[in-house]
Amino acid sequence: MLERQELRQRVEAHPFWYHTVDITPTLATPGWFDLRPIVDLMPWPDVRGKRCLDIGTFDGYLAFELERRGAAEVVAIDLEDHLLWDWPPDYPPEMQSRDPGFSGPPKGDGFRLAAELLNSKVQYRALSTYDLDPADIGTFDVVVMGSLLLHLRDPLRALEAVRRVTGGVFLSSDQIDLGLTVRSRRRPLYTLNGSGKDCQWFNFNAAGHERLLFAAGFEVTKRSKPYVIHFNKHPSQLPRTVRNLARRAALRQLTGTNASGVLHQALLTRPRG
Repeated sequence: MLERQELRQRVEAHPFWYHTVDITPTLATPGWFDLRPIVDLMPWPDVRGKRCLDIGTFDGYLAFELERRGAAEVVAIDLEDHLLWDWPPDYPPEMQSRDPGFSGPPKGDGFRLAAELLNSKVQYRALSTYDLDPADIGTFDVVVMGSLLLHLRDPLRALEAVRRVTGGVFLSSDQIDLGLTVRSRRRPLYTLNGSGKDCQWFNFNAAGHERLLFAAGFEVTKRSKPYVIHFNKHPSQLPRTVRNLARRAALRQLTGTNASGVLHQALLTRPRG
C-alpha cells in the first residue's frame, strides 16, 4: 500500500486532471470539474451485481462511481488520442496543442493512474462511441454517458450505437443550454456551434436533450432536476458583466445554487419499442 506522501506526489505529478476523484478521504485529484456535489442528484438505477458501461470516461469518475455502487463489472471507454475527437474544421491540430486539456499525455493515463491508486477493477478500452458493437463488447445492464453529446458531430448516430449495447437502462447526463431551457420548457430547441476550441456542436435545452434520446430509440423513465457540475480547477472565470450577472441569477433560480459551473440534466431511459 502506498504511503500518503507518495500518493500525493503521484497525483500532483500527473500533468492534467479532468475529473476530481477522491483517492483517499484527504486526497483528491485537482480536476477541472467536480461531480461529487451532484452525483446523488442523478437518477441512478440499482447497479448492484450488474454489468455496466461508462462512455467517454476521461479520468473515470462515473466508472468508479458505478464500481462504488456495487456493479459486478464495469467497462470504461474513451478515445486516448484527442486528435480523433470531432473537431470543427477551423480548429486544426496545430492549435490544439495550446490547451492542456487537449494535449499532453494520452487521455487514458489519468484513468489508469486513478484506477491503480484506488485499486479499482474497472476495465478500460480505447474505443469510440460510434464504434460500439455488441459483437465486440457485448451488451450491458446499465450504460452511462456524461457530458459527451454536445461534443459529437453526429449525436444521433452515437446514441444509436449506444442503444445497440444497452440491454437494460441508459443514464444520460449532459449539458443543457440555460437560455434555451428558460425560453422553452417543453419545446425541443438547440443551437449549432461547430466552431472553435471548445469542440461543441449541438447545444440543446432540457426538452431537446430528451427529444434527442427519443429520436435514437429511448424512452425516459426518470429525470433529474437541472443541476450544476461545479468547476474545481477549471480556468474559466466569467467577468462580472450585467449579462453574466443576469445569467447567474437565472441559473440560481433554476437550480437553487450559486455554484460556478456547467448546467446539466440527467435522464434515465430504456430502449423503446
